[in-house]
Amino acid sequence: MSASDYHTLLARQEAMRLRQSLLSTSSSRTPGGRPGPRSAGAEMVDPYRDGRHDSVHDQRVITRDLPLVLPLDRLIAHLYDAMFERHPYLRALFPDSMLFQRAHLEKAFCHLVENLHRPELIAEHGAALGREHRRLGIRPAHLAVFEEALAEGLRRSAEAAWTRELEDAWLRMLRCCVAAMVSGAEAATGEPAYWNAEVIDHRITRAGTGAAVGVLRVRPGEPYTYRAGQYASLQSPLLPQAWRPYVVAGAPRPDGELEFHVRVTGPGGVSEALAARTGVGDTLRLGPARGAMTLDDADLTARDVLIVASGTGWATAKALLRDLADRRPRGRGAHLVLADVRSRADLYDPQGLEWLEARCPWLRVSLTPPGTAPPIAGPMERTAFVCGPPPMVDSAVRALVEGGLPAHLVRRDPPSPSRT
Repeated sequence: MSASDYHTLLARQEAMRLRQSLLSTSSSRTPGGRPGPRSAGAEMVDPYRDGRHDSVHDQRVITRDLPLVLPLDRLIAHLYDAMFERHPYLRALFPDSMLFQRAHLEKAFCHLVENLHRPELIAEHGAALGREHRRLGIRPAHLAVFEEALAEGLRRSAEAAWTRELEDAWLRMLRCCVAAMVSGAEAATGEPAYWNAEVIDHRITRAGTGAAVGVLRVRPGEPYTYRAGQYASLQSPLLPQAWRPYVVAGAPRPDGELEFHVRVTGPGGVSEALAARTGVGDTLRLGPARGAMTLDDADLTARDVLIVASGTGWATAKALLRDLADRRPRGRGAHLVLADVRSRADLYDPQGLEWLEARCPWLRVSLTPPGTAPPIAGPMERTAFVCGPPPMVDSAVRALVEGGLPAHLVRRDPPSPSRT
């Protein structure tokens, strides 16, 4: 048994101990008012479901008092400090570097605060998180401990300005998401928590003078279901517990093979391990497919398609265009805008673009050099997909909406940004 497996086993044994503690505890607070372990199953119930609490009210309280716990990265640091101080074995469930984990949690908190008044979005987001977190060995007992740590993090961050109202609003928001996570995990019990996949092809290429990009083709050991435009989290055995999201660069294939484009963002991280230290014959782990950057039936029949892509956002564009090539109704076209590209020599995967252009006469391609606004004006009866670095995505989405395209026809679903 490896050291990693040993510590993971200890963490799961700790989770069992915590669950027994929760089962034997009936109160949610100590007499002094400090948060304590809650009764079994309480973490699985949506506090807004029965109407006794109002998510809109809690959203107002959290937003009003948000300055008391900002910056969020400090709150999150306090949260994890409290968690690992009380339950040190749980540290084995997390990667050595917590930078990505903290950034991911900050993004999740922002999403919850912004959308707490829209329970359908919280339910959808939480269910996807629960399905994906099965690969990490997360159990309901861990989620209860996370709530306890959040309560302590709020106290440490707000200090003397802490109020019971502030804490209760945050914890109800968390329980709403956790209830959806548990439901999502239970609904996915019939599928693997993760898939093992063998690397069958690996090459390094470069986009002009930009960063190196690893193009990996893998073959899962079991059938892997996804839609063109979705992404999967990958884990390399070189960095146990560290998962990073990458778009599957293509539509589903009869042979079941998947392609990923990995931009090297720095030494020592997951991207460097996948692009520079992984070879043919190595095995990776894949989490379940996620993401909403997919072509619906209405996208195919009612409107043309506009795709704006930059960097490894090309992986998403390539997937959508291959899907479109297979399912496009007669008379519908697509416009591909490759941003921050001076010439085709700047592309790291020119063969992929050549293949599409040779087979798709209905496809129009535009290249725009750095600093130039993409040519996204024109007829607005289109569905737009924007993929790439967050600054480019933000700018393009803003330009599309300001130009008259209804916001619901603009799709953006990039994987969480990663520096490693």
